Amino acid sequence: MSRISLKFSELSSKNEGALITYMMAGYPTEKDSLSILRGMIKGGADIIELGFPFSDPLADGPVIQNAATVSLQGGAKVSRFFSLVKKIRKETELPLVLMTYSNILYHTGYERFIHDAVKAGIDGFILPDMSIEESDRYMDAAKAQKADTIFLASPNTTKNRLQKIAEKSSGFLYLVAVYGITGAKTQIQEYTIKALKNTKKIAGGKVPVGIGFGVSTPADVRRFITAGADAVIAGSVFLRLIEDTPAKKLYSTISAFTKTLKRQTVRIKE
Repeated sequence: MSRISLKFSELSSKNEGALITYMMAGYPTEKDSLSILRGMIKGGADIIELGFPFSDPLADGPVIQNAATVSLQGGAKVSRFFSLVKKIRKETELPLVLMTYSNILYHTGYERFIHDAVKAGIDGFILPDMSIEESDRYMDAAKAQKADTIFLASPNTTKNRLQKIAEKSSGFLYLVAVYGITGAKTQIQEYTIKALKNTKKIAGGKVPVGIGFGVSTPADVRRFITAGADAVIAGSVFLRLIEDTPAKKLYSTISAFTKTLKRQTVRIKE
């Protein structure tokens, strides 16, 4: 059983959902990345999603695009990313998920990249532009390394396609909460709650369902957990916080904010 599956099993036994936090490796600097990661760990994050920058991030909104640009300008390289993962892996057993784009893996070769990533400490992969129809080689390489493949679905994904996504996803299935790109939104739509419940029904408990894109407040986390989400993913809100926080306060600020979100993942017994 993977670290991700073990984490969901552990949380289920405690009647909790998972808080998945996102940060962009190398943003705003490589040194700051470690402070941010340590703050998320201290604050109680259950799974950490590590972004690796790509020059054409189609699924990302302006906040993540800006972070990717800053990271690339700072000299982001795969080798430096793996070095960061190795450093934080020495400090924690929390599941670490890499979010990037397919071309990064394809350029190196799926087998080699995934082997090196898992060796560094990565447990699973999120590739927003990887279609299930073209995923065989990617999935074979991931399975060979016992790494999870986390696919995305959206509120307008058809039932038949959602079933296929659920079958191919391991670790968890990532439901996009809103139509469009990433970024903090101000209000949760009813169609999102309906899509969440529908996705949970189709997944049938075979794979946990996490929901992200637009999560910005503790109230958002509570709403999704109450609606049945197994995990809530917060991304852009952390990048905005990082942007507004002096480097020397990153650790404490990220830790404190993570705690406020994590508290909302405890399911209230009726």
